[in-house]
Amino acid sequence: MGGTQEWSRPARPRRPVRTGLLLGGFGVGLCLVGVAGLALWNVQVVMQANGPVRETADGFFHEVSAGDTDQAYERLCRDTRSRWSEVGFGSWLRTPPQVSGYEITDVSISTLRGRPRATVTVRVTRDGGASEERKLPVIQENGKWRVCGDPF
Repeated sequence: MGGTQEWSRPARPRRPVRTGLLLGGFGVGLCLVGVAGLALWNVQVVMQANGPVRETADGFFHEVSAGDTDQAYERLCRDTRSRWSEVGFGSWLRTPPQVSGYEITDVSISTLRGRPRATVTVRVTRDGGASEERKLPVIQENGKWRVCGDPF
């Protein structure tokens, strides 16, 4: 009887743990690549939209200040045109004090639920010299940027 027998536990293979860690790391890496791709797509949409959004707002206010209300009405989105008739919109714009000038001070573009939206900040000058700052909402509709909401 003399000696004590040492008990040893059989070694477990480490392959399942190593495989699990590899698969988990691969999954995390794949998620990071997806998030980076989505962020890059959003940045690309925003950067490409800055020029057309500014052109839409500039054209709209140029037409309003020139008194060309028919062309300005065509730049409105479907929702805004459903609330205003062309005649009503024109008479509203001709109500004193009329817009005599404008300056675009900022263009801000973001995405909401994957759809680009923009807000253009404009300093509007009215007859008599009074000026005010307005936020002009602009949305993309059928591939074109349109003024949407109450611009004044």
